[in-house]
Amino acid sequence: MRQPPREREVSIRSADGSRIHAEVYGEEGRPAVVLAHGWTCSLRFWAAQLADLAVDHRVIAYDQRGHGRTPAPSGSAGRSAGHSAGYSTDALADDLEAVLAATLEPGERAVLAGHSMGGMTMMAAARRPAFREHAAAVLLCSTGSSRLDFHTRIVPMRAGRVRTALTRRILGAPLPLGPVTPVSKRLLRYGTMGAGAAPDRVAQCARLVHACPRPVRVGWSRVLGELDLDAEVRELTVPTAVIAGGGDRLTPPGGARALAAALPKCVSLTVLTGVGHMTPVEAPEVVTGAIRELSTTYLTTGAEEATT
Repeated sequence: MRQPPREREVSIRSADGSRIHAEVYGEEGRPAVVLAHGWTCSLRFWAAQLADLAVDHRVIAYDQRGHGRTPAPSGSAGRSAGHSAGYSTDALADDLEAVLAATLEPGERAVLAGHSMGGMTMMAAARRPAFREHAAAVLLCSTGSSRLDFHTRIVPMRAGRVRTALTRRILGAPLPLGPVTPVSKRLLRYGTMGAGAAPDRVAQCARLVHACPRPVRVGWSRVLGELDLDAEVRELTVPTAVIAGGGDRLTPPGGARALAAALPKCVSLTVLTGVGHMTPVEAPEVVTGAIRELSTTYLTTGAEEATT
């Protein structure tokens, strides 16, 4: 898909000094949208949304730690998944706060959209001052708040300790993924996409996932396996829409329903039949449309009253 002309690149320093790569598309003064991608992807994951929204929005997308053009966290991912190594939900929240502060004017409001780990980033940052200053509304795509290794259904067996242990081993496997091949694309489709996903979209996701460095993939898999953001969900008090794939094996739709029920201001829950985990790529029109609807509703004059 053709990318819109790049407005500018921004190098941002997070709270611990880590450098975060961000890109801004669209003209200044237009309604702002901030996009946070998921585990093993990069800001290129949002190609369809960037191309569509940049026509009449200012769109900010950034690479999470260790993904795309953002360097990996310092420290050893193999030794620890703790905050000292830069792998934690606190670090994700720090980075989002830094992106908001660097790319938005004081008091400027934006629609924030997060996919998978990007959605978890929104939850982790819900209490943060910069988040509360800048978030007008949130879109959570294919995400969850806790016990992901228990709920994930990539291993075709009944839920329980055995399935959870096998899931942890698969998602945290230290082996390199190697080049993209027909076999690897079939495996990726099974684990992360709907059976009817178009071949070019499977290939797009495979290129992104295989480009993620092995230590980064392993480091963040441990954070996701120990995830517990249930309390933070209750702090996400801005209007929030939830989108899930009905065929999502990584973050099954039951988790999206529980998430929607726990959110203080859930404005919609959409479960897409036949779609897997990669909703912004598999169903780009739906995801882009949801962002546009939130922008129209909450970034217009007087919309701030609707969030109180």
